[in-house]
Amino acid sequence: MSLSVKLEVFEGPLDLLLHLIEKNKVDIYDIPIAMITEQYMEYIAAIKKEDMELMSEFLVMAATLLDIKCRMLLPKEVNEEGEEEDPRAELVERLIEYKLCKYMSYELKDRQIDAVKSLFKKPTIPGEVLEYEAPVDYEQLIGNMDLEKLNRIFKAIMKRQTDKIDPVRSGFGKIEKDEVNLEERMSAISEFIRRHKFFSFRELLENQHSRMDTVVTFLVILELMKTGDIRISQEKLFDDIMITSNVAAA
Repeated sequence: MSLSVKLEVFEGPLDLLLHLIEKNKVDIYDIPIAMITEQYMEYIAAIKKEDMELMSEFLVMAATLLDIKCRMLLPKEVNEEGEEEDPRAELVERLIEYKLCKYMSYELKDRQIDAVKSLFKKPTIPGEVLEYEAPVDYEQLIGNMDLEKLNRIFKAIMKRQTDKIDPVRSGFGKIEKDEVNLEERMSAISEFIRRHKFFSFRELLENQHSRMDTVVTFLVILELMKTGDIRISQEKLFDDIMITSNVAAA
């Protein structure tokens, strides 16, 4: 009675090596070359000799494994920086790159399977939208305009606006009109001089709220001087102006 053994099909020698590493649960950065090489050679012995193209790829890797195994038995080599070189380093790098590509292919395959389950709706655009034509052909409107020309135009417009500004008048403040009732001020000051016999001009200005109030108060004082209701005196220059009321109650 003959026993038939079904061999797993691998895409190449790197695929087989990756399978053996995962099967034996060994660290890919610390491959036990002797054990992996022995298992690898057992698989090669079971491959059909007719498939020479596939066989050649596996034989090349077998020679590489045997070479690494021999180099690991010899004293370790040292590079120019004084560090020991691992004969397995190049093989490990190739295996990591292959593993990365392999799992990326799995991811793409899963996405392809999921894409089959997706349904897409054909675009249905209303007729009035399809028939719409822009009132302005923007490409024709822009013509050969580019960012450099637009920048030059923008700077010219901004310079034109700057040139319109009067360097003198632009520094002026805002002129606001003060509303002062002359008759009310005249009445208030007349009432004040009837109640006060002797006072200073400064006292009249203490309750003023604006410059215009001060000007109007000064005009009212001049008018009262003209009518003789008050008398003005000042002993020295820059002293307070003293006012004597001629109509104050005794």
